[in-house]
Amino acid sequence: MQFVAEKNALVFMNRGETVRLEAWGRDSLRVRAAMGPIRPLDWALTEVPEKTEPTVRVLEEDHWVGDGTVDKRPYGEIVNGRLRAVVNFAGILSFYRDDRLILREYYRMYDGTLSRSSRCLKVINRTWKGVIGGSEYSLTVRFDPNEGEKIFGMGQYQQKQMDLKGCVLELAQRNSQASVPFMVSSLGYGLLWNNPAVGHVTFGKNMTEWKAESTLQMDYYLTVGDGPKEILQNYTAATGRAPLFPEDMMGLWQCKLRYRTQEEVLTVARAYRDAGIHIDLIVIDFFHWTVQGDWTFDKKYWPDPKAMVEELHAMGVKVMVSVWPSVDRRSVNFGPMMDRGLLIRTERGADQTYDYQGDCVEIDPFNPECRKYVWEKCRENYADLGIDYFWLDNSEPDYGVYDFDHYRYCQGPALTCSNLYPQMYSRAFFEGMAGDGKKGFLNLLRCAWAGSQKYANVVWSGDVPSTFESFEEQLQAGLNMGLAGIPWWTTDIGGFMTDDVKDPAFRQLLIRWFQFAVYSAVLRLHGDRGPYNIPALDDRDFGGGYLHTGQDNEMWSYGEENYAIMRKYYEKRIAMHDYIASLYRQAHENGSPLIRAMFWEFPEDEKCWELQDQYMFGEKYLVAPIFHLDQFERRVYLPKGTWRREGTDKVYEGGQEILCEAPLDDMPVFERL
Repeated sequence: MQFVAEKNALVFMNRGETVRLEAWGRDSLRVRAAMGPIRPLDWALTEVPEKTEPTVRVLEEDHWVGDGTVDKRPYGEIVNGRLRAVVNFAGILSFYRDDRLILREYYRMYDGTLSRSSRCLKVINRTWKGVIGGSEYSLTVRFDPNEGEKIFGMGQYQQKQMDLKGCVLELAQRNSQASVPFMVSSLGYGLLWNNPAVGHVTFGKNMTEWKAESTLQMDYYLTVGDGPKEILQNYTAATGRAPLFPEDMMGLWQCKLRYRTQEEVLTVARAYRDAGIHIDLIVIDFFHWTVQGDWTFDKKYWPDPKAMVEELHAMGVKVMVSVWPSVDRRSVNFGPMMDRGLLIRTERGADQTYDYQGDCVEIDPFNPECRKYVWEKCRENYADLGIDYFWLDNSEPDYGVYDFDHYRYCQGPALTCSNLYPQMYSRAFFEGMAGDGKKGFLNLLRCAWAGSQKYANVVWSGDVPSTFESFEEQLQAGLNMGLAGIPWWTTDIGGFMTDDVKDPAFRQLLIRWFQFAVYSAVLRLHGDRGPYNIPALDDRDFGGGYLHTGQDNEMWSYGEENYAIMRKYYEKRIAMHDYIASLYRQAHENGSPLIRAMFWEFPEDEKCWELQDQYMFGEKYLVAPIFHLDQFERRVYLPKGTWRREGTDKVYEGGQEILCEAPLDDMPVFERL
């Protein structure tokens, strides 16, 4: 074992492996390792870290050998503020927060001592296994478990568990799953697995195990703080923060599957105007185009989109259009993009990555030339007509089959980097819009990775079912996305997939979901509303007319009683504009999410670490959604302090659980006084 103490880093080499522990901003360390030289790969750690003055030392310790004599063995130590890392003579890493052990690598190999890690199991802390036929490795990194620890963050997974201890998570992107591999521990530390390779993490009771299926390098970042606020502040300083959110986008976004003509769009916008309801944005969803990859309006149904946009702008309504990364073989762009290597490659068989409504290959946004090509087409066909923002759908990408070993980007095999795809896709538009001098913009995506927040990404939770069970899962997803550094997060109000819009159970769900969305980052009406009994506009097998559309999805589409409730909550949203703007400023300045786990505001309250069916909307409002059909009361825990039930004069002292009435037109919300 060879140790080298540098000014800002501790480096050691052993059996062909090089490991580098480096100070990386306040109270933080970056740990990299490779079989051979360490490569200069940033991945999520794109920001210049705050300068610190770490202490780096190479020392010796006594080691008892078999004959009873004492030998000297080297070990290394790096201290950066409140975080200290120690590497022993076997290369095992231990991390301390304020001199209290918070994380140690798992090692069960006999090392010539009788220490706790001395075992004959031959399971070691870092395992590199060469990928046959390639230069990459399958990498496994193991840590000891911490009894009683709770783990949060990691992005968006469709499950009921918010505390991830005991969970196995796939590190891969799918429709409604966003792998954002930053975890927040109840022990006062955060860890970023800074590697976009496909893999998994197991937060077991007996071991934590991170696995990359194919990679050249281990890379993770560790930071400590007094609570989640300080941890996220350090983490987002290293990975970037969301820009300032446009103040004219904090009201209602109107969308459905799908407005088929420009006259439909204008009719809806005029109806909202006449009803005295201002919509900030109207969204034109998929198959307004000719075929996938043309990235242009079908002129048959959108004869003058520039005039449409001008009328909408005159009403104060911004316009967003859907863009998919899939390119149909019939597209005018397929041949040029295929010839220039701007599309994803397959490792075997036919060139196809996506098969919904066409034979498609998706773009390769890891290629800068591809990003430039796509933006130039979208600028010419959309932005130059006045389109304001883009809905970058299917941004995982949504493969026909999620066989990641079958796909290859210009960056390398998909197994090594596919989790970064949605961020690279978003960069095509972020870089294009910023390069054209546009300011104060945003784009809507269905997926994200660590650091996506800096690219003006509003992330929504994907095509989720219209059920109360799914609704409850969205709260866990949103809270953990915020704890993973993604503050601009939203959902399809009412869920995406509905069989019958007249079903009373669905309409009740829609109201409960709308109430929740008012107290979230983005209030957005969208969904695929059945039944599909609306005739197609024409019988072509391409273009904007042949594909089905869903039922109406405007605020007044669900009966007068429900319209009145949504109108009431819409007014609440508008009244909170200045408060919501302050929350977006916090996200920009220090990385704070808008919807916050209870322990974010009350980290000293042990009960708040257990709650997952209520949350804080910023620091002021405690929100208790209704997650069950025909539920008209629920229990709410009020932490210490003074609380007023919104809409009433009732004041409560905290530190207690109370039973609240919750009629359909009133979700329990408490203001912190």
